Amino acid sequence: MSELRFDGRVAIVTGAGGGLGRQHALTLAARGCKVVVNDLGGSAHGDGKSSSAADKVVEEIRAAGGEAVANYDSVENGAAIVQTALDNFGTVDIVINNAGILRDVSFAKMTKAEWDIIQRVHLDGSMSVSHAAWPIMREKGYGRIVMTTSAAGIYGNFGQANYCAAKLGILGLANCLAEEGRSKNIFVNTIAPLAASRLTETIMPPELLKLLQPEAVSPLVAWLCHEECQETKGLFEVGAGFIAKLRWERTEGYSFPNGRAFNLDDVAKRWEKITDFSASTHPTTTTESFAPILDGVNNPKLGGNEFIDLDEAAKAELVLESKYDERDLSLYALGIGAARNPLDKDELKYVYEPRCPPTAPCRSSTPCWPPPRPAPSRCPA
Repeated sequence: MSELRFDGRVAIVTGAGGGLGRQHALTLAARGCKVVVNDLGGSAHGDGKSSSAADKVVEEIRAAGGEAVANYDSVENGAAIVQTALDNFGTVDIVINNAGILRDVSFAKMTKAEWDIIQRVHLDGSMSVSHAAWPIMREKGYGRIVMTTSAAGIYGNFGQANYCAAKLGILGLANCLAEEGRSKNIFVNTIAPLAASRLTETIMPPELLKLLQPEAVSPLVAWLCHEECQETKGLFEVGAGFIAKLRWERTEGYSFPNGRAFNLDDVAKRWEKITDFSASTHPTTTTESFAPILDGVNNPKLGGNEFIDLDEAAKAELVLESKYDERDLSLYALGIGAARNPLDKDELKYVYEPRCPPTAPCRSSTPCWPPPRPAPSRCPA
């Protein structure tokens, strides 16, 4: 199998002056991709500006024989970043939204400014760069976009309300773009990486950071950017060699009869069923998500009370069973007048053998009586 390459492709990697972004840029360039190395050159908190970070990565790529140019704009100015790709390489095929900063503080102490700057860099920045590249990708019928969320956004984390909100917002943006881009061969996926970077060096011990190298994240990113990868709308956790895909899961739930009032006591009584994941579902689209609700509208329930569920009762199969023996058959035959005339030998069999008269109720497709008789046994000689 020949190696997967990106010859002729153009990628924009934001926040590529160090950490994960740098490694993404180096990985793509090593496989023939032309790269726009974007980095504002500010601090981990978003302060300051410098061209040195992006320039250094560009030099690394060129020294290895690759093609790259630097861009120093903020990701809030996505149009300028994309224009750099157009001016130098004529197009853009790949966007990796990686840039990010931190302003960690507990929610009680958080200021509006600390909230806003995180939204602008992470969520607005991812939107801005993607939005500028979107019409180019639509026109050419090809595009690959990788968004960067975080475990903090997926699961929540103390002291990062601003960061968590922005990161989960990025996932929502990616899911929508995946649906809008699907028919245009624009695939959008999201990673939640765990790697050593300036954003993690203050919250993780050095011995752990040594094990969380960016080189263990970029191979997944490169695959999601490749033309042979048909994945879209995926969410992946990745780090230290571990790669896993996540999906939404919900319980089977409980549907109260549509149009009939129910109260908090009813919800409390059904809470165990509502929260039971033993029979879970995995909706992937809004249409699938709405299915149980629409089913309740289109197929209203019969209702019931706390003792009986009429919908469940309606599913029950009614089984009628009847049994009779030789005496019952004889009495039935006599009751309908069989062998009333002793000379009528044809009717005697219904009284004495006995057999089912033609009018006897029988639910079987085979004769009810007599039962099969065993073959006579031979006496030993």
